[in-house]
Amino acid sequence: MAMPYPVEPMLAVAGDLPLDRSAYALEVKWDGIRAIVYVDGGVRATGRKGTDCTSRYPEIARVVAPLAGRSAVLDGEVVAFDALGRPSFELLQRRMHVADPAAAGLLTLVPVTYMPFDLLYLDGHALFDLPYRDRRELLDSLGLEAPPYLPCDPDVLEATRLQGLEGVVAKRLDSPYRPGRRTDWWVKVKNLDTADVVIGGWRPGKGRRAGGVGSLLLGMYGRPSPGPSEFLFVGHVGTGFSDAMLDDVHRLLEPLEIRQSAFSALLPREISRDARWVRPELVGEVAFTMWTHEGRLRHPVWRGIRADKVPADVRREEQG
Repeated sequence: MAMPYPVEPMLAVAGDLPLDRSAYALEVKWDGIRAIVYVDGGVRATGRKGTDCTSRYPEIARVVAPLAGRSAVLDGEVVAFDALGRPSFELLQRRMHVADPAAAGLLTLVPVTYMPFDLLYLDGHALFDLPYRDRRELLDSLGLEAPPYLPCDPDVLEATRLQGLEGVVAKRLDSPYRPGRRTDWWVKVKNLDTADVVIGGWRPGKGRRAGGVGSLLLGMYGRPSPGPSEFLFVGHVGTGFSDAMLDDVHRLLEPLEIRQSAFSALLPREISRDARWVRPELVGEVAFTMWTHEGRLRHPVWRGIRADKVPADVRREEQG
């Protein structure tokens, strides 16, 4: 059959390690950005919703070089590693918006790599209906140095915590691949609670931050309904920013300014009185300690813009 293009990644739900551990394997959660890679004479890469990102990550071609002369579709993550060899989403931020990293000198300053963890198509054959176990065995036979999949054991999760990694993804060994679907065949188990959020506004900074962004007003969409989904206020974040991050966010938000709030309910006066509202088009990520009874993020810390995420997909019930 013809190579499928574009393919939307299959998505995991948030949860705990499955009780039926013999039915699952674990993969390290790499804290990168998802990329589907197509090899067929050349190399292409797409992110969520099929957005082309080939030019941003030329290093992918080197990773898939062993597939020369073959055709394949891979699922995996683009990852940047820090000086200690740990995945760094902060470093990856410097590459996510750069269409020509070579011209910007970033291939040396901020190198990335591609970590393939699934095989969806090979030499004319679609593999979506094969069990995960079989797809992984085929992937491991291709000489791509794919990261290992491990026994579903609490010790593996603990090892990722000790190494400062984000967590693991538990995948059912008999599960097929369903593009674009979020399913409990895959369960992301995190050492650190993180959430995708949509920026709905910002408050001006004071002191050293005067003239720029002081904090961001965050939202998520409610459960889908026949009408428009509610845009729910889930808190505000003013920590975790470097000066470069603040400048970048300010630049991205300026053209999105609107007169009225896009949130479905009025915000508390102490938050909204000097707020600047924006169209909810930018997705970011925060780390946080817990959800409050009011549905707010407690002690959120900014991690960065997620250019690979779509605002309409950021829903409260999917955040865990």
